Amino acid sequence: MTSTSRREFLSAAAATLALGGGVEVAAAEERSAETSAHGAAFDDQVKPVPLPFDPKSLVGLSTKLIQSHWENNYGGAVKALNAIRSRLALTLSDAASPPYIYTALKREQLVRTGSVVLHEYYFGNLGGSGKVSADMRSKIAGSFGSFDTWESEFRKIGQGLSGGSGWVMLGFNRRLKLLENYSMSDHSTGPIDTSPVLVMDMYEHAYQMDYGAAAAKYIDAFFANINWETVASRL
Repeated sequence: MTSTSRREFLSAAAATLALGGGVEVAAAEERSAETSAHGAAFDDQVKPVPLPFDPKSLVGLSTKLIQSHWENNYGGAVKALNAIRSRLALTLSDAASPPYIYTALKREQLVRTGSVVLHEYYFGNLGGSGKVSADMRSKIAGSFGSFDTWESEFRKIGQGLSGGSGWVMLGFNRRLKLLENYSMSDHSTGPIDTSPVLVMDMYEHAYQMDYGAAAAKYIDAFFANINWETVASRL
């Protein structure tokens, strides 16, 4: 290849790369414009919430498990939610896009949103001593008859979900003015008009690395690390 041909080749390659970069920038600008046009509900900048505790401080839950759970499962849900919300903005503006495509994206948005929010409640109620105050015991007993009855049911629900997937949630039902335990088979089956108070992840990724199939031991470890001050503040 002559020096002239080589210069022409390099110039053409540079132009091609610049064009490719320009396409990527244009696409990013288009996504940003669509998001701005439709408002914050389509914002694709959901940020992961840092762990509110030092993973090394937990008892019976390894640092490796917690970091993997936070980074891969929770972090993955945040990335997926951002991608879906960005795609929703673009699809909404596409008159040629069939409604069933948009509805499928909305279903996925519901699942990913549930995963992000429930994980944040879950990590938020860890990092404590597991010791519950007399006042909190009394509040829970007001709905369940006794604190021990509540704990027994909460644990039983968790054991029933072991080997599969789901969440256990102590929630305050605003309609009924009552604390209740709920079994949720996935990220999108939360009870209506209910505020999460205590959330336990029963997906296998929450315990398999440390306990294999021994979910009951994981539940023991979960209870040993509950931050009851945070739980009380949710009421």
